[in-house]
Amino acid sequence: MSPENARKLWKMIQEAGDYLDGQLPNHPNHPKGRNPYAHVAICVKNKFNASYKDIGDDKFNEVLNFIEDIKKNPN
Repeated sequence: MSPENARKLWKMIQEAGDYLDGQLPNHPNHPKGRNPYAHVAICVKNKFNASYKDIGDDKFNEVLNFIEDIKKNPN
């Protein structure tokens, strides 16, 4: 991914994390609460089998749409 697109995706991940702060369900492995930023980044990594920085530019819009879907359904 180009550095410019990677920055845009990171900003979207941060915005999604801000939005999800306090909305993620409790989990026994996270007694102090879950990190919504890590949740979004891990979901992206799991879906695309790569870190957001390593996904091809051709999938940029697909990743953006996926991040929006995470906001709508954070589980």
